[in-house]
Amino acid sequence: MAGASLLTLLDDISVILDDVSVMTKVAAKKTAGVLGDDLALNAEQVTGVKANRELPVVWAVAKGSFINKLILVPAALIISAIYPPLVTFLLMCGGLFLVYEGAEKVIHRFWPHALSDDEEHTARLQANADENVDLVAFEKRKIKGAIRTDFILSAEIIVIALGSTASATLLERSLVLSILAIAITIGIYGLVAGIVKIDDLGLHLMEKEGNFTQKVGKVLFAAAPKLMKFLSIAGTLAMFLVGGGILVHGIGFLDHGVEDIAHLTGVFESVTTAILNGVIGFIIGAIIVGVFTIVSKMRGGDDDAKSAAH
Repeated sequence: MAGASLLTLLDDISVILDDVSVMTKVAAKKTAGVLGDDLALNAEQVTGVKANRELPVVWAVAKGSFINKLILVPAALIISAIYPPLVTFLLMCGGLFLVYEGAEKVIHRFWPHALSDDEEHTARLQANADENVDLVAFEKRKIKGAIRTDFILSAEIIVIALGSTASATLLERSLVLSILAIAITIGIYGLVAGIVKIDDLGLHLMEKEGNFTQKVGKVLFAAAPKLMKFLSIAGTLAMFLVGGGILVHGIGFLDHGVEDIAHLTGVFESVTTAILNGVIGFIIGAIIVGVFTIVSKMRGGDDDAKSAAH
């Protein structure tokens, strides 16, 4: 009887692990777009930091990311157990944030005068150029900002993953989210560490003897800025595709409209759906940016009027 019970227990564990493995793969696929944005954004965060401080900054943000997920995973599980509709609301909020961030990047790139200057980027360049600036204190502020951004993206990833495991048991959901959170953090920041050091590796190989080694070094050194630019573009597109997809699925008439139009394109239905999600995401994001910009300018005008009165 004891042997039979043990075999039954092992069989149950095997079934649970198999289900968890399948659900983890599904959740990973659904969060792929946000992961691409997460990778691009974190790699971009380190640009401008002095070469000898890049890896310490990446490590510090990675530790903060682990803490973020240590908070977010239990919180997401509790919310889904107590009041599941709140998960959908948070997912929609995350979608709005993604399309807003994406639209702000696009507008800042093509119409820089429409928005305020990128003060953080300017401050970073000035700090690196000025030897009198305390770079340690500056990096601490930068790391805190990166960890705050990671918190929002991590929340988005976890909520999307949670949505893909809606029919699972609490144990299965807990395992899926935990595995995904650990794997994502290690994977993302491991890749970021490698990406920011590609140019240094290229320089190192260029100093070595041998034509082939030097050629590889030159290729890596030349490829580094192009890779960063590609990741930035890919990350921005991912914001619109993922954020727009979330919003479209959450708004009934948009969801039906996109489905009807995409269905007309036949074999290109999935591509059409993605494009429409991205376009709708950009439009909604641009509207939010416009509203925020108008409100910000109105507040600025009020502050100037108050200052003049005094």
